[in-house]
Amino acid sequence: MLFKQKESASVSEQEVLRVLSEVYDPDLHRDIVELGFIKNLNIVGGDVSFTLELTTPACPVKDELRSQCIARVKALSGVRTVNVNMTAAQRRTVPQAGRIQLAGVKNVIAVASGKGGVGKSTVAINLTVALAHLGAKAGILDADIYGPSIPLMMGTNEKPTGSQEKLIPIEKDGIKIMSMGFLVSPDQPVIWRGPMVHGVLVQFLSQVDWGELDYLVIDMPPGTGDAQLTISQSAPLSGAIIVTTPQEVSLIDARKGLLMFHSVNVPILGVIENMAGFVCEHCSNTTHIFRKGGGRKIAQELKVPFLGSVPLDTHVAEGGDFGTPIVSSHPNSPAAKLFITMAGDVAAELSIASSEAAGVFKPLKLEWQNQ
Repeated sequence: MLFKQKESASVSEQEVLRVLSEVYDPDLHRDIVELGFIKNLNIVGGDVSFTLELTTPACPVKDELRSQCIARVKALSGVRTVNVNMTAAQRRTVPQAGRIQLAGVKNVIAVASGKGGVGKSTVAINLTVALAHLGAKAGILDADIYGPSIPLMMGTNEKPTGSQEKLIPIEKDGIKIMSMGFLVSPDQPVIWRGPMVHGVLVQFLSQVDWGELDYLVIDMPPGTGDAQLTISQSAPLSGAIIVTTPQEVSLIDARKGLLMFHSVNVPILGVIENMAGFVCEHCSNTTHIFRKGGGRKIAQELKVPFLGSVPLDTHVAEGGDFGTPIVSSHPNSPAAKLFITMAGDVAAELSIASSEAAGVFKPLKLEWQNQ
């Protein structure tokens, strides 16, 4: 039985559910009772407890939903205390035919760019850290075989161990990591032809024991060649994020990256514009070194979400060099807060897609607000 009521209650189950039905999930556009988020409702006298089961532990509005629930129930006559246990549903993406299935991994996100030098790896690692900051179990796969940078950016150079013919990813600050950089010395070039790169990427997907993850972020190699196609066609991608800088030379290649994912039926979760402007710490004036607004323009042109513009920040660069991503080292900085907001937006979009696939509610047409 889902709901239990004990002893002589001064408030009824129906009253509690009525006020909870006034709390709406802003992403799914339905009330939390109708969505089935309320579990294990228990009333003992004036003490009310229940579980609020969300679609993802990285829900950006989970604290707000919890506060609304407590305030509405506590306002009922006869209620003394309200205890809310926060959990997340164990929904997984629908298996995709012909793609490698990662047991225990709920969502796989590709972070890509049409060209190198746009800060794609910096964005990928900070989004991963931000997802963990929001309460999710997160991991990152460095798929850039020729130029692996994630070990440096995460500040670890350990060697992965094996278990039952599978590699165990390195774990740093609660984040699981796998990279070619762990398997070769820093000064050793990887001089491989396409088939060898294809083979190791498939091994990273199929022979790494990722365990239970809410999100696995794949830091894609730059461009749209064999390696990118291998991942796009082999990995069970939930969606892709395109990273660009504002200038036209980067936008040309970003379009190619977007169209590549479209061609293999991978949803585009959004565009992130990196190196959007430099704010002088002395006069607070913003200088748009790489022009302005290109990321928003391409998102509007191709009708995909625009997730945000990341400013040039010395702490971002330092974090990459010293293995301390800005979301970890300076969580209250504007850049870190933006990464956390963007990670929450991505988590929300994936929750919507997961709920639609699971038949939780009928699909709704969403209007994206560009910021």
